[in-house]
Amino acid sequence: MEAHVWPLYGLRVTTPRLELRLPGLDLLAELAAVAAAGVHDPALTPFTVPWTDAPPEDRGRAVFQHVLGTVASWSPRAWTLSLAVLRGGEVVGRQDLGADEFAVTREGHTGSWLGLAHQGEGIGTEMRAAVLHLAFAGLGARAVTSAAMTDNPASLRVSEKLGYRPDGLTVACVRGEARTLRRLRLDRAGWEAHRTVPVELHGLEPARGLFG
Repeated sequence: MEAHVWPLYGLRVTTPRLELRLPGLDLLAELAAVAAAGVHDPALTPFTVPWTDAPPEDRGRAVFQHVLGTVASWSPRAWTLSLAVLRGGEVVGRQDLGADEFAVTREGHTGSWLGLAHQGEGIGTEMRAAVLHLAFAGLGARAVTSAAMTDNPASLRVSEKLGYRPDGLTVACVRGEARTLRRLRLDRAGWEAHRTVPVELHGLEPARGLFG
């Protein structure tokens, strides 16, 4: 894709094992295939929008459309950066960072998923650490929030390791049932106290204005 037209295509966030970047069409097709192969036990969805209930082909298309939609709808006042996560050149999942009125609030929020074949290896923690570095060190965030179902211990452990603090509970209707989510909040001091993953940012400066 043409980074001189859309500078976010030139942004790279790297860790010792991973590279995060906005996927062009080829990588986006790979990301869709990872989603189609499965991202969780189908018996219990970790998402408030149960997009993974769809058949494999439809799941892949949903991911493809979602990422293109984030580019099409981007504005400095409301944006979602939806990054493909690569390990050794292979797409393994997706890590999002989003915000509304970031120039005023200096607060963002994260979301992510990881292909089933790549879970249990610490990748989820490393890719979240990468995008937190982008938020705090790269964009000057004051806080980043997240949320996870109370019966999703893997996601909650990632947040705990990275320094998030509990920020209350909320209830959502998922598959026609009430599900409780734990809200989590990470401020700059907490991020600095729990930084353990080396992260490097590449190509941020040409894209900085797009974040507001």
